[in-house]
Amino acid sequence: MATDVLILNTGVVDLRRPDFSFADKLVGIGGLAKCKTKDMPGYSQEQLRKWIEQGFATAGGPGNTAPLIARTGLKVAVGVNLGKGNYDGLDAQGRFFHDVMTANDIDMLATHVHPDLPTGTTFIHSTSGDDRGGIAYFPNANNDFDFEIFKSAVETLKPSIVYYMYSGLSDRGDANGGRDLADFIKYCRSKGAVTIVDSHTLTGNPGELIKAGKSIKEYRLLEPLMPEVDVFFTSCDEAKLIQNTLAPPRTWDKFSEHENNLHFLQFLTERFWRGRNRTKLFGVTVSNGAYEKHIDTEDHTSGPNKIESHFMAGEVVDLVGAGDSFRAGLITYIAYNLNRFRDSSIDFTEAVQMGNLFASLFIKASLEDRYVNIKSYDQMLKVVRSDVAYPNFEALQEALSET
Repeated sequence: MATDVLILNTGVVDLRRPDFSFADKLVGIGGLAKCKTKDMPGYSQEQLRKWIEQGFATAGGPGNTAPLIARTGLKVAVGVNLGKGNYDGLDAQGRFFHDVMTANDIDMLATHVHPDLPTGTTFIHSTSGDDRGGIAYFPNANNDFDFEIFKSAVETLKPSIVYYMYSGLSDRGDANGGRDLADFIKYCRSKGAVTIVDSHTLTGNPGELIKAGKSIKEYRLLEPLMPEVDVFFTSCDEAKLIQNTLAPPRTWDKFSEHENNLHFLQFLTERFWRGRNRTKLFGVTVSNGAYEKHIDTEDHTSGPNKIESHFMAGEVVDLVGAGDSFRAGLITYIAYNLNRFRDSSIDFTEAVQMGNLFASLFIKASLEDRYVNIKSYDQMLKVVRSDVAYPNFEALQEALSET
């Protein structure tokens, strides 16, 4: 049976503790940085395993997407590098990541056990104050992502959709100025897959950099990549940094956020996606929904359209993975309507609203069970099509349970 969705790269375990103040020293308070393996804190495998068992760990990267998609009824596989160790062949972090995925019916046969580098690990300084703590990401085995290894996974699994997470976070995956990744995505399309790639937030203080008109070198990796992908969504802050990097900086604060989002999507249209003669869906996520724009197989452009989320009510538990879970919902809708996506007859508004629903359910779930609110595709679709702005989270949960 062919795989519906194959998610690649960035197998990572996120560890959150109030005593991880060293992260603030590494990346600054509120900062986020890709760190070197040699600088990783020397915690023993036994200590890391103990924290994992105590509930201080969540599976990041594909852990924010694969189980969500699988819970709707799709067949999902993950291809990642995990570190070698003494826990049934994997290190403590790798074993946890692998076990979370298999417990959620994810096909992990495309796992590559790296003989030298540990599993990717993020140390997050959880704080109770207004200031966000530092987020120190150690890519470790993710830094050595070999496309030749995972081409065999594409050949074997025959996925309908390939989702690569993320551009900008793997030295080998980002080699050759991003052209290696672009070539891999082109290869996946040649095998019949719809492709989606995202870029990770590459700075902890985007506001200051946007105001100063700064560029981020990792976003230059998108230059060869963008023409090859079929689907791309980014946050409103990232959008500004991407355009500042790939074009002359814009004085964003002179315009409304609405105008800025429209401007960015027009920039992407003209720069990368006109004249490709296949469906392209791209957009910007905002706090209360998302903007989408699409190009059909005859190069007709529609949008931008703002799709306001009907599902925002309720207390947010944790925003980490909000964008990932949005894309999980979007991918789920596309996978269930694949032929309609290919011929551009898909309901693009419903697709984005499905992303809004997934994101809302994910960020309001407890860290102990981040996937609990996701139901079957038919249940989720019925709520999306109800066209109701739910007054509170309890009403949304009740609507999902009634379908």
